[in-house]
Amino acid sequence: MTAQDALLSVRDLTLQIAGAGTVVVNGVSFEVNPGEIVGIVGESGSGKTLAARAVMGLVPPAIRRAAGSIRFEGQEVTSMAPKRLRALRGARIGMVFQEPMTSLNPSMLLGEQLDEGLALHRKLKPAERRALILDMLRRVGLGDPERALASYPHQFSGGMRQRIMLASVMLLQPALLVADEPTTALDAVVQRDVLELMVGLTREHRTAVLMISHDLGMVARYSDRVIVMCQGEIVEQGATQDLLAGPRHPYTRKLLAAMPLRGPSRSFPADETPIVAVRDLVVDYPGRRRLLRREEGKRALHGISLQVAPRQVVAVVGGSGSGKTTLGQAIAGLVRPTGGEILFDGQPITRSETGYWNYRLNCQMVFQDPYSSLDPRMTIGGLVGEPLRFVEGMGRARKAERVREVLGEVGLGEAFAGRYPHELSGGQRQRAAIARALVRRPKFVIADEPVSALDVTVRAQILELFAGLQARHGFSCLFISHDLGVVEQVADRVVVMSEGRIVEEGTRDQIFDAPKDPYTRRLLSAVPALENAPNGGVRLLWRLDGDKAAARPPAMAEAL
Repeated sequence: MTAQDALLSVRDLTLQIAGAGTVVVNGVSFEVNPGEIVGIVGESGSGKTLAARAVMGLVPPAIRRAAGSIRFEGQEVTSMAPKRLRALRGARIGMVFQEPMTSLNPSMLLGEQLDEGLALHRKLKPAERRALILDMLRRVGLGDPERALASYPHQFSGGMRQRIMLASVMLLQPALLVADEPTTALDAVVQRDVLELMVGLTREHRTAVLMISHDLGMVARYSDRVIVMCQGEIVEQGATQDLLAGPRHPYTRKLLAAMPLRGPSRSFPADETPIVAVRDLVVDYPGRRRLLRREEGKRALHGISLQVAPRQVVAVVGGSGSGKTTLGQAIAGLVRPTGGEILFDGQPITRSETGYWNYRLNCQMVFQDPYSSLDPRMTIGGLVGEPLRFVEGMGRARKAERVREVLGEVGLGEAFAGRYPHELSGGQRQRAAIARALVRRPKFVIADEPVSALDVTVRAQILELFAGLQARHGFSCLFISHDLGVVEQVADRVVVMSEGRIVEEGTRDQIFDAPKDPYTRRLLSAVPALENAPNGGVRLLWRLDGDKAAARPPAMAEAL
């Protein structure tokens, strides 16, 4: 198919920051054919989102087009009148944004929001629009669409909100769907469900898809072609399988090399006293108080028992709402358990004992979002050094030396001590958060989704850093994550949770190679594995597809 026949043709697109003249997208050219799924991958700042949004004329006001052409269905988009461009959006080009909670109006009922686009672009009676909406909501998996129409966005989970956002776009049957990181904030199972749904709906209507993501594995599964962007330029593009099997550009190989790989397994003495043990832990959340009554509460943890040996990394995995974060917060003392007990070095921990203070000092936590967990009014040096206030006998000079030492260990250096969190990138902020957790040399660290918000290459750097620090200082770790690819790389043992209960646990190799519980198998089926390919490339495998385990390559660490 020629460029003239393409649904979308972008030629030599160059975008600049107005006034400064800084080029953020430089000479980008690509096509999208009818019914084709094209993925655009790259790190944050690579220009992939700006290039895709320019197709709809949705670039920020500070960005201007310096050169290039964008043709959709044979018409030049860049010269369209605003009225014509508004008619194009939604009706012919739809967009699914990264975070549906910010793209759905929180003050409007979902029924009103879903009806809005149909009323604007389709000449249908209200009853006909309602019938179409209800049918689409059923197709995207909402069990009670009538109730959904009378609900607000905040009353649904992230996965359900993304399904509703997809339904609102596909109601108009656009010719092109732009999906901007549509599953970044979702756990692996929901992520796969949403993508399968999106692909199914678009195939049915022969809708082309421009899928933007930094997750090369997910793009590889669902796309026909892949475009790789770096620093505002396309460095490589081609058929998905060909590009994965034989990447030509060093940056593409760098992205592939950053995908999680299983390392060698480690063994631990069976007779060692666990550094942390949890027995029959129960956490209840009370219901909201009404005028004359209190709503029924929710039990978040149902008698959880686990233990973490010295120097061991135990991963807790599960979907959103499985209770894994509540478990970590309860162990860290941030949530008061309803029942059960926590032991540290073999001794029960109660808030009334002096041992509890020692436990809290030796139990540190790395949170999912470092930007919200680091005080924006304090410098990085002040934030990292704050836990040292409680170290007896350590003078000011020794504390400053320890801060410099730990900043160096996490790859920041002394120059970052005087900066504020907003002056650091996401990866640098996470390094600072790790430094803050380790500055006291704790025996036990809880890492709650520490890399879920990071680019694939930054994620690889943080995981390598974390593993190096854990090997050097020998702390035990409870690693909470919904990303089984990451867990496969870092964990010694794996605990699988669902609805506040442990459904399966064992060594990493036992869980990944011979899962027993159906829920574990479903989790694993949503995560890609890697296999060697000629020319330094990889081939993606999908575990347990068709309920048959995919063959694992014998040497995963040599896959790239």
